[in-house]
Amino acid sequence: MQQPEEFGRSGYWYPEAESATTVDVLNMLRRYRGAETAMRARTRASMGMNETDLLALRFLLREQRAGRIVRPIDIARALDISTASTTTLIDRLEKGGHARREPHPTDRRAGVVVPTTHSDDEVKSTLGAMHRRMLTLVDELSDQERAVVTRFLAGMTSAIEEASDLDEELRDVIRSHEEGSSDQ
Repeated sequence: MQQPEEFGRSGYWYPEAESATTVDVLNMLRRYRGAETAMRARTRASMGMNETDLLALRFLLREQRAGRIVRPIDIARALDISTASTTTLIDRLEKGGHARREPHPTDRRAGVVVPTTHSDDEVKSTLGAMHRRMLTLVDELSDQERAVVTRFLAGMTSAIEEASDLDEELRDVIRSHEEGSSDQ
């Protein structure tokens, strides 16, 4: 079987194989991540938003579809940002016509943040066709294939998260070592 060029070998030392090798799979995953990163950059540029704004808008739209009220503190917690940063973010979303502040329906002291109809329409027009293509691709998989893909992606996510946890542990060790050295 001829090896598709799209797998893009990363070096001459890998033997030819009848099917995708481990390196081929990892290269395709890198290619996917690169394509997704480029798509997100195009989306941010077309909507005039930064990454945090886009994440906040996505959160607002998801919560609205679920029928949940979103307070500024909910955005801060969801994005792991300070309340001051959240205020600035909401200001940007309002200025861009993507969200608006409204009074809380049951608590006169509180406010809520809601996405505008315009932002929902803009997201759908910007990403709708791509999402339909992605859904079609997944729908074409058998139950067994979806299970394999899901297991693979969950495993890759865990591998990355574990690396992140290890990085944090290493930073903690270095910090405590540096603090111990400065005490001497």
